[in-house]
Amino acid sequence: MSEPATVGTPLKKLVGDKTAKALASHLDLHTAGDLVYHFPRRYDERGEHTDIRSLDVGEQVTVMAQVQRTTVRPMRQRRGNLLEVTVGDGSGGVLTLTFFGNQAWRERELRPGRWGLFAGKVTEFRSKRQLNGPEYVLLGEGGDGEAALSDDIEEFAGALIPVYPAAAAVPTWVIARCVRVVLDTFTPPDDPLPSGVRASRKLVGLGVALTEIHRPSSKEALHQARRRLKWDEAFAVQVTLVQRKHRAADWPARPRPARPDGLLEAFDARLPYELTAGQREVGVEIAADLATPHPMHRLLQGEVGSGKTVVALRAMLQVVDAGGQAALLAPTEVLAAQHHRGMLDLLGPLGRAGELGSAEHATRVELVTGSLGAAARRRALGEVASGAAGIVLGTHALLYEGVDFADLGLVVVDEQHRFGVEQRDALRAKADQPPHVLVMTATPIPRTVAMTVYGDLEVSTLSQLPRGRSPIASHVVPAAEKPAYLDRAWRRLREEVAAGHQAYVVCPRIGDGPISDEEPPAEDDNGRRPPLAVTEVAPLLAEGPLRGLRIGVLHGRLPADEKDAVMRSFAAGDLDVLVATTVIEVGVDVPNATVMIVLDADRFGVSQLHQLRGRVGRGAAAGLCLLVSEAAEGSSARERLDAVASTSDGFKLAELDLEQRREGDVLGATQSGHRSHLRLLSLRRDADLIRDARAEAITLIEDDPELARSPALAASVAALVDEDRAEYLEKG
Repeated sequence: MSEPATVGTPLKKLVGDKTAKALASHLDLHTAGDLVYHFPRRYDERGEHTDIRSLDVGEQVTVMAQVQRTTVRPMRQRRGNLLEVTVGDGSGGVLTLTFFGNQAWRERELRPGRWGLFAGKVTEFRSKRQLNGPEYVLLGEGGDGEAALSDDIEEFAGALIPVYPAAAAVPTWVIARCVRVVLDTFTPPDDPLPSGVRASRKLVGLGVALTEIHRPSSKEALHQARRRLKWDEAFAVQVTLVQRKHRAADWPARPRPARPDGLLEAFDARLPYELTAGQREVGVEIAADLATPHPMHRLLQGEVGSGKTVVALRAMLQVVDAGGQAALLAPTEVLAAQHHRGMLDLLGPLGRAGELGSAEHATRVELVTGSLGAAARRRALGEVASGAAGIVLGTHALLYEGVDFADLGLVVVDEQHRFGVEQRDALRAKADQPPHVLVMTATPIPRTVAMTVYGDLEVSTLSQLPRGRSPIASHVVPAAEKPAYLDRAWRRLREEVAAGHQAYVVCPRIGDGPISDEEPPAEDDNGRRPPLAVTEVAPLLAEGPLRGLRIGVLHGRLPADEKDAVMRSFAAGDLDVLVATTVIEVGVDVPNATVMIVLDADRFGVSQLHQLRGRVGRGAAAGLCLLVSEAAEGSSARERLDAVASTSDGFKLAELDLEQRREGDVLGATQSGHRSHLRLLSLRRDADLIRDARAEAITLIEDDPELARSPALAASVAALVDEDRAEYLEKG
């Protein structure tokens, strides 16, 4: 009898060297634990088969379908025959399987009526969906898929057939065989969930859950297994966050209470407009946080144009009034420079200490970016180090060695999702003791994401837009189906310019040269043309539909002074049209810009499109956003664009964005450099479970902060939320 397998047993001891190497190199699975926690993506049920019509071109799929007919014909360009096998799902969807070469045995095997699992990459030829040379396994001899299975595919003997995340070299049935081998001798680890939680939440044991998720005896057993394993994931994350929050409550910080007759009071008196009720309410929350002897950790989220910058500036002034300094970290030089100009305008004499006409208790506002000349840099750093600059704005250049603060009391991170963990922490480390931290995002965050990613932060939301913001109409322009619509889009842009307004044209790519962080890859794997590029589109527009208009170009590869000059020209009205990449996505504020045309809009994410759209309609005139795309009607890309066009509610779009992203992306797996540990938990569908897990975590940590009485849980948390992940959650 084989010795029992544990989570740490190498797979080569269980499934052989060749298969173990394939699992390791293609799926990053090395141990029995890795494989047992490699859960099926879905389950095909006999009689309820895959909807072939829903498959997307370029997708790596495994479908269960029935052979309908086979056709053999000679190939035109080379010797041999082409075998075409048409398979269907029983509901009208068909797929063509193509096999090259003389393969008479395959024709005999793939007889009409047989059911099988077919795995490959979806392509399209002459409007027909295809799998070229797919891997497959046949399920039986009968025409209804119910016939007894042969021994070598015993893993598909149940009514529910597991379909795993797979690779071309390791199809789902190979994974299923390996799982069967491992489960036959697998000893699960000690159950990490406290028995009280298991009992009160009616959760099955870990061993039962791991068996049933791979080889479900019934739909109900599968449901209970998935629910239990989701609890493990949610509970591990929430315990970590609650622990962090519990520990942070004991950290010391210098209180920065509001001061009567200070800069903040003078600023409020000179503000040219009235704060919204939301801005006042959030301001009170932040002011109270800053006055405590423990560091504030607050997330400020609000729609594009909801007035987050003014809220942040008021917090910064409170800290300056209390003798400290405040630093704002912006993701781009364009945005940092705009913050600098905007804050100087708002502060007026209050931000020009030492200059003629400055206010009595003024401070200085310094800008620190990588493009500063040597003399300007020395002067700026001297102002920061001496404490004369109460407010410091900058890009990642703020993080460099040599940027020293006299007394850093508040760190504001703008568009926090644009920064890595290390960057945010490097700025925070420049304070003598933990500073107060305010992170801001204009990307609305669904409640479950806030609870799961920012569970150690207090969350404030600005939902009102300031008076004077205009509505934005959005429309999809189907360029491939109706080219005349694109012509009309350019005419519409010219009409806005003729009316005295300005416009943006956004492209997904810069152009020649290396790919930058602000653009997608030049090509995809499905043979689509490269995304349109700023440097290629701008001259075509200047010679064609926008001839005679004053056109500027803006992208991240331009020198900093050139970027700033272009942005200043556009803001001053010296340019009619700005052709740009997503460098304008956040913070750029030109009230006279009323129309935006986004080319290849399907190459952008939902939240990104919403952010971009927020650059227009910032003044008295209504905004117009046209999303140009060649995506076919009914495709998932087109449906995404239709959804963006149908609503300006950022929170609805955030939910849609969450549906379409992997959970690991949401939790920043790419930033921490590890695979996502959320294999089953859906931040969208499992909101109630996450809420319950948080409540249990709070109760547990209040009673046992370091999990001294729950060693199995402590080990599980360490495995599911490793140290890198824990640091990511803390610093995020």
